[in-house]
Amino acid sequence: MKIKTLLFIMSLMILIPSISFAVDSNTVSSTVVTDKAPPTASAPSIVINNSDVCRSAFSAAGQTGFLGFATGIAVEDKNCERIKLARGLYGMGMKVAAVSMLCQDHRVFDAMMMAGTPCPYKGKIGQDAQKAWEENPKDIPSKARTVIVKVINKEEENLNNYSTNNCPNSRCGGGDR
Repeated sequence: MKIKTLLFIMSLMILIPSISFAVDSNTVSSTVVTDKAPPTASAPSIVINNSDVCRSAFSAAGQTGFLGFATGIAVEDKNCERIKLARGLYGMGMKVAAVSMLCQDHRVFDAMMMAGTPCPYKGKIGQDAQKAWEENPKDIPSKARTVIVKVINKEEENLNNYSTNNCPNSRCGGGDR
């Protein structure tokens, strides 16, 4: 019996390592295609060759293992268009119209006011234009600051004058009690 047990243990010692090595010897066959590249997303090129065009082009692309995305856009430059239009008007001898075109930009509007040469207003120039801008603040470019501050200060002054001039002393808190 001892010999049978010994043989059984010996046979297990021989078989167990061969079973564990047999697992490593499994092979899987597959076909690998090497002449096909994965698809890629390319950003479209937006060509603007003419330097007289007030547009800029932007494009972008992204790619993952199975999904790609590409896009492009052209953006207008409004300030560039305004400058070109003013240059054209000036070249045709329409200087006031050219200045009016530039004055649509709040920065130019403020600079002109600060320099003491107000932007033209519906055919008026100089001090007449200054007065017209003050009377019509709704027509001022949206981000301009110079005339708006002046108009607000005038309105406050008018309110102060109204309250002190149109109120009896006994009711307004001023005068003798």
